[in-house]
Amino acid sequence: MPAACDSVLEDIEDIVSAEDLKPRDRQFVRKNVFPKVRKRHSQKNIQTDDDPPSDSIIPGAQKIWIRTWGCSHNNSDGEYMAGQLAAYGYKITDNSAEADLWLLNSCTVKNPAEDHFRNSIKKAQEGKKKVVLAGCVPQAQPRQDYLKGLSIIGVQQIDRVVEVVEETIKGHSVRLLGQKKDNGKRLGGARLDLPKIRKNPLIEIISINTGCLNACTYCKTKHARGDLASYPIEELVDRAKQSFQEGVCEIWLTSEDTGAYGRDIGTDLPTLLWKLVEAIPEGAMLRLGMTNPPYILEHLEEMAKILNHPRVYAFLHIPVQSASDSVLMDMKREYCVADFKQVVDFLKQKVPGITIATDIICGFPGETDEDFQETMKLVEQYRFPSLFINQFYPRPGTPAAKMHQVPATVKKQRTKDLSQLFHSYNPYDHKVGERQRVLVTEESFDSNYYVAHNPFYEQVLVPKDPLLMGKMVEVNIYEAGKHYMKGRPVSDARVYTASITRPLAKGEVSGLTE
Repeated sequence: MPAACDSVLEDIEDIVSAEDLKPRDRQFVRKNVFPKVRKRHSQKNIQTDDDPPSDSIIPGAQKIWIRTWGCSHNNSDGEYMAGQLAAYGYKITDNSAEADLWLLNSCTVKNPAEDHFRNSIKKAQEGKKKVVLAGCVPQAQPRQDYLKGLSIIGVQQIDRVVEVVEETIKGHSVRLLGQKKDNGKRLGGARLDLPKIRKNPLIEIISINTGCLNACTYCKTKHARGDLASYPIEELVDRAKQSFQEGVCEIWLTSEDTGAYGRDIGTDLPTLLWKLVEAIPEGAMLRLGMTNPPYILEHLEEMAKILNHPRVYAFLHIPVQSASDSVLMDMKREYCVADFKQVVDFLKQKVPGITIATDIICGFPGETDEDFQETMKLVEQYRFPSLFINQFYPRPGTPAAKMHQVPATVKKQRTKDLSQLFHSYNPYDHKVGERQRVLVTEESFDSNYYVAHNPFYEQVLVPKDPLLMGKMVEVNIYEAGKHYMKGRPVSDARVYTASITRPLAKGEVSGLTE
């Protein structure tokens, strides 16, 4: 008779009947469930409570380690999965060695991210850990050899993570890859009011939509996240209000393309933002996520007004990818360089001091030396303070992978040249001596400072005074580096406490009610 783990179940319903209690129902009666030790005739076969037989495993008592790669959207998914598992009774641990199960939440944007994901699977198997896979890699290509026999939870099925983990612990292999639909219409994903554990209790990441309207030839994420599907405005506003009630002082809006929000449900991004602004308390801030040029062009006037609002960071991430129209055409980016410049020039004029972040791909198939020089000129012209430089990696299954590739040595050299140009200027030197208002939200990587952001979402390092965390304070800038400034709090300045209530403790589950 084959073992339970030898068969792959396409859906959890294959082994759970309609009459069975669901995990969300069982969590309320678990306190009355006690495992029984099976009696043995022979004294030597008796197993104690410290070493229960394998068939008496009680899901909900194990330790789980969660690793997430990739974007803010993926991080939000990871927070939701952690919250649901913790609410059911599982212990979320930072120690991978002590965990009984590894939940690996993947990113498919670039080859190195998938390589890390694949290596983590191998390490988990070598350590005899149970494994559940999530994120864009298994969603886009669930039949890859290295994923065989492993449980997978799709990007729109994260509200069922408890069920998948439970069955995996029992020895089953479960795969849930379907789409959320209502009367045949695709939804944005799982509910926004699910329990979650915020990585930073002061920051709430809200996915306003999933998928996009583009078909970029290099993008693998499209295979996983699909076409645009937006959440209703009222659900997003409710989520923001709940976050502020739990002590959050900064909200990040995220998606594969925030600018396309609402086009599938008869609304748009400015309409959503004005509703959200009404819900933001004094001292709290809202940060917009990435938007592609085509979908922001028609809303420039309204977006400028919103970005000038005192509770919205004057910051926008607009990927250009290349300054060559021929390369953009091969990428199927649906805009030209002039469109990008129009967006940037307009916002710089209407929103003084705005931070524009952008992305550039070096060595896309067919990119000539002349094409690359156009990109170098663009960076030299705008001197972007935040620039994400990516060497092109052909992703399996994408049209760009079948195009004539630029030699690896050329790609590396172009990446190096652009990086050198980026590091040749310091965007914050002229701000030394300024007095700035900043919101303190986290600790620096080296643990020597607290990290704050000014109204333009520029990073300001401040002293590690616990009284500053979660507060909006005024500082004097006394030093500037390539990616940061350093500031000293002004003694006579007013301090704003943004949070409506005390923030949740680190690791505490959000969204639980009595």
